[in-house]
Amino acid sequence: MSQNEITALFDEWNAAIQTGDPKNVAALYESNGILLPTLSNKVRHNHEEIEDYFVRFLANGPVGKIDEGNVRTFGQMAINSGIYTFSFKDGTSVSARFTFVYRWNGERWMIVEHHSSQMPE
Repeated sequence: MSQNEITALFDEWNAAIQTGDPKNVAALYESNGILLPTLSNKVRHNHEEIEDYFVRFLANGPVGKIDEGNVRTFGQMAINSGIYTFSFKDGTSVSARFTFVYRWNGERWMIVEHHSSQMPE
C-alpha cells in the first residue's frame, strides 16, 4: 500500500459526501466503525447512526479538501490525520482537525475510526 493509495481514500469519501446520499458515505465505514463528528456531540457507532449524522451534514452541500494530511501505515491498518476544510453551498466554510483510521478487510480499505473536530482558534 502506498501513501497515495491511502490519500485517495479521502477522495473516495469526499466523492461519496458529494452524492448527497448518507448511505453512500456510511458504506465506506466498517459495520462497527466509529464516527466522532464535527457538528454533533453524539458518538456514532454503526451505519445507522453514521447515516443519521450525514443526513444533516450532507444537506449543506459540503465539499472537502485536505489542507495537511499525514499518512502512516501499519500492516493492515493505515491512518491519515491532519487538517481539512469544508466549503458549503451557502458560501461558508469550516476547517477541522481529522483522523481517519482504515483497516484492510482483504478486499478493500474500510474506515474503522473517523474523528473530526472544529479548529479551536
